[in-house]
Amino acid sequence: MSLDKGLVHVYTGNGKGKTTAALGLGLRATGAHLKVYMIQFMKGRRYSEVDAIEHIPNFTIVQFGRDEFVSKQQPEQVDIDLAKKGFEHAKEIIQSKKYDMVILDEINVAMDYKLISSEDVQKLIKEKPEKVELILTGRYAPAEIIQQADLVSEILEIKHPYQKGLKSRKGIDW
Repeated sequence: MSLDKGLVHVYTGNGKGKTTAALGLGLRATGAHLKVYMIQFMKGRRYSEVDAIEHIPNFTIVQFGRDEFVSKQQPEQVDIDLAKKGFEHAKEIIQSKKYDMVILDEINVAMDYKLISSEDVQKLIKEKPEKVELILTGRYAPAEIIQQADLVSEILEIKHPYQKGLKSRKGIDW
């Protein structure tokens, strides 16, 4: 099975759940026998979703980042290089037409941190094959990306356990 027409989704906002929404969409797609490829930008930590996806047929996940926070004001060269490498990989995967859905996790943050240019992502969206569903996640989605997308969801934080000093929990937050 393949899609007749692939759309562009953006999941953004300061609330929790953008990556989780994209993962859920990917899981649903694999249930319909679609092939999914997820590229995580700015992530190098062994998150629980990486372990889970290894057991799901037709769902691939790769990371282009380190297990450290990136400085927005002064990103290290290694972070810039990893983001650019991930973006080049994303272009190859999308243009290969081997996958029905491609998820670019945290690419909005990578653009906000100036690791990847918004212009390059706009071009990627414009040139994507018609049948590829493209998902972009992360806070700070640029207005021009929102304008280009077919579906945009802003996830709003109203309340979060971090506000009470609770630490992130494996299997729930990562």
